[in-house]
Amino acid sequence: MLPNKICAYILVAVSDGLSYAAPDGSLAYHEPRPYDFAYVVKDELSGNDFGHSEQSDGAAVNGEYYVLLPDGRRQTVTYTADHHTGYVANVQYEGEARFDGPRQQQYPLQY
Repeated sequence: MLPNKICAYILVAVSDGLSYAAPDGSLAYHEPRPYDFAYVVKDELSGNDFGHSEQSDGAAVNGEYYVLLPDGRRQTVTYTADHHTGYVANVQYEGEARFDGPRQQQYPLQY
């Protein structure tokens, strides 16, 4: 059996770890606001080519993102999302898939 002093410390630690305050109502809900953003990355050295754009009127979201795949095709996803229909995406591919063998490293690896 543990000494009383050790048991008291364990109970205090457990009690302190489980104490939570009730919400005070200060976290108010804010209506969604319109926004838009876009970015593009195109790095010839590494071969990275991708981007994303999105707009919202506060009720629905519309956007598109694309990426250059390793097989040379470009994958583009156009989407909409709202509280009625959920996320609806249309995926398209441009170009022909190809494999030209392993690429030679074009820049030194740095660790």
